[in-house]
Amino acid sequence: MAASLTISKLLSPNFLSLSTTATSLLHPTKSLSSKFSLSPLSLKLHHHHLKPLKYSTTKSPSPISATISVGDTLPDAILSYLDSSDEVQTTTVSSLTKGKKAILFAVPGAFTPTCSQKHVPGFVEKSGEFKSKGVDTIACISVNDVFVMKAWKENLGVNDEVLLLSDGNLEFTRAIGCELDLTDKPVGLGVRSRRYALLAEDGVVKVLNLEEGGAFTFSGAEDLLKEL
Repeated sequence: MAASLTISKLLSPNFLSLSTTATSLLHPTKSLSSKFSLSPLSLKLHHHHLKPLKYSTTKSPSPISATISVGDTLPDAILSYLDSSDEVQTTTVSSLTKGKKAILFAVPGAFTPTCSQKHVPGFVEKSGEFKSKGVDTIACISVNDVFVMKAWKENLGVNDEVLLLSDGNLEFTRAIGCELDLTDKPVGLGVRSRRYALLAEDGVVKVLNLEEGGAFTFSGAEDLLKEL
């Protein structure tokens, strides 16, 4: 009896109409089979000429804002990394900035194109100039785990010019209000950090270049050097 009722519902005009409408909305021009058809050529992997990820979302765009601003004291938070023996080590925002002139910059994700090809390399390249202007610490923060951050550091060939630190639980990112929600995207990034670069002196924010989402327009090393 239950089976016959279920089949009856499936074959009812109302259900068929709803199913057809949903299908047409999801796939307006191509059938499911044609959209996901694969050829041997399409399965080849290309490791060069990566295109920057587009971080715009279908949600209503939020204004460029954060709970931290120029003149504020940075909230303390624990950041982590793997040492040369692959042991997990931790540091704090206060230890990175107290009594120091420090640059903290954040990226949406390790191994992503813009972060790997432009943002981090720019600070590595200009690290000497920053040090000559009195900067004691340059640290990159990303919402990735410590294993990914170490692999990324090795892949980029970064030594001690820039610290690559994990904020895997978004402790610091949430504290300064810089979350970037990418859960509506199919790339699996989830909630990350907005891209920014800040200069702090003794823990107080002196310069804050906060991007819209993952855009890369004025948070690079050259931009921050102009502020020193």
